[in-house]
This record gives sequence, C-alpha cells and structure tokens, in this order.
Amino acid sequence: MQTPTEADRTAEPPTRRTPLLGEPFPTLSVETTQGPKTIPDDYAGQWFVLFSHPGDFTPVCTTEFVAFERRREAFEELDVALMGLSVDRVHSHIKWVEWIEAEFDVDVSFPIIADEAARVADRLGMIHPEMGTSTVRSVFVVDPGGTLRLTLYYPMEVGRNVDEILRAIRALQTADEETVATPANWPDNEDHDDRLLLRPPSDEAGAEARRSEAEEEGYDCRDWWFCTRDR
Repeated sequence: MQTPTEADRTAEPPTRRTPLLGEPFPTLSVETTQGPKTIPDDYAGQWFVLFSHPGDFTPVCTTEFVAFERRREAFEELDVALMGLSVDRVHSHIKWVEWIEAEFDVDVSFPIIADEAARVADRLGMIHPEMGTSTVRSVFVVDPGGTLRLTLYYPMEVGRNVDEILRAIRALQTADEETVATPANWPDNEDHDDRLLLRPPSDEAGAEARRSEAEEEGYDCRDWWFCTRDR
C-alpha cells in the first residue's frame, strides 16, 4: 500500500464538484437585477428554479425568457420562484429585459444573476469548456428544504421546453405529497393516464402485503411490483 508523499499532503484540494441530486444546494451570495440575494436561503420554504443562459441579446435566450415570464403565474401557483443567470453584467441584463418588454410586451419580473467573473457558473458546472466560455442552458430545481431535486442541461442551439420543467415540478411535488412515483409522460401516460405508480415493496413480506392491499384498495396491479392507483 502506497503512503502519501509530502507533496500529496500539501497539494491544493480538488475543485468542488457540481452538486448532485439529493444534495443540499450550495449557499451562494449573488448580485441580481433586483439587488443582492443569497441562495437558497432567500427561498427557504419554497421551490425555486435557477436557469442559466449563454448570453443577453441572443435569439434563443430571448425566446426562453419570454416563455418563462409568460408561464410565471403557473410557476407561482406551484409556489416556485424563478431566477435567471448569465455571465453578463447587471446593466446588460437591465437593457435586455427593457428590449424584451418593448418588442414582445413581456415584462420580465424575476431576478437575473450577473455573474461576470463566472464564480457561480463555475461552482454549479454551468460552463462546459467544449461548448465555449458561456454558460450552457442549465436548469436547477431546488425544493423548500434547499435540496437539489432536478438538473437539466441543454446545448446553446436548443431552446428549453418550459412546460416540461413545469410538468417535472408537478410530478416531484405529487411524488412527495403522495409517497408515490409518476410514469412516463405523466399526467398523460398512454396506458395509465394520470394514475400514480406505487413504490415497489423491498422484500417478500412487503410483496405479500401489497397483494392484499391491492384487493382492499382497488389498485390496478400487473404484478406485486407494478401497481397504479388514482390520484
């Protein structure tokens, strides 16, 4: 077994990695178009979506900001706050959202982080060197307890589907509230519509109990490990 050398012991620690699903979202102090904020602390007790865009005054990003703002009320109904980010300055963000309002009659009302030094982008893995020096289209969904629940990455040339982000949040909230899982394309699954999937038992006793429970509760079970129920 090799022992560490003096160089090993004194080497700089590795760069902190991007947070993974189920981990606490890192605490970050940021400057935004609505003043300084600390995330996730300022959103404690509610869900929030942090999404990055490659740059202000770019076509795809502009369509995305219009789409996010037009669906902002749908996010608010789910108690979800929105926050954007790019490596542009606050002044650029402000001029850009003014242009969006003038051209599309859409008033972008959520804060946008100015990350000129790419400190936040680096910490969260939003810059992928093979894709250039701008942030890729990252999406981080954080729950009321400050835990990262969903991460998405899109390349610069593909705009995000905002309705899919809303769908995923509804599925996460339903799974939490009902202690269930959701099938593909929920709530419009081709075989199960908006029914919910029961989490499979983990042992023989649980499997037997599930069979009995299915008869009593009227679950639709294809087998002991594959059962659905109404919402």
